[in-house]
Amino acid sequence: QLQLVESGGGLVQPGGSLRLSCAVDGSRRLDYYALGWFRQAPGKEREGISCISNSGGSANYSDSAKGRFTISRDNAKKMVYLQMDNLKPEDTAVYYCAADGGGICLPGWDYGMVYWGKGTLVTVSA
Repeated sequence: QLQLVESGGGLVQPGGSLRLSCAVDGSRRLDYYALGWFRQAPGKEREGISCISNSGGSANYSDSAKGRFTISRDNAKKMVYLQMDNLKPEDTAVYYCAADGGGICLPGWDYGMVYWGKGTLVTVSA
């Protein structure tokens, strides 16, 4: 029912910044969905980074993301973004965007997401 495509990944030096984008293709208005960002490094479990409600009125972040990452959305453009600042080597991972069907960010690591993109690789290295 929904297709999500991430972009913007690449190589960045420690302390640098990167903005990830996710295009959401579906028949419903984007404000039907809560949207989230996740990441998975090789050999590690996928973790939730951030989630934003359907209206953009509330957002939450993992402890590792707080103060450095910012989630935002543009419902008219059907886009969700993750601004990443002060990147660290441990941020290296494949980053995924995802969407739910209820409009709110639920408890748990996946925030209740059910639709997932394919991911984009972010490498933080000197």
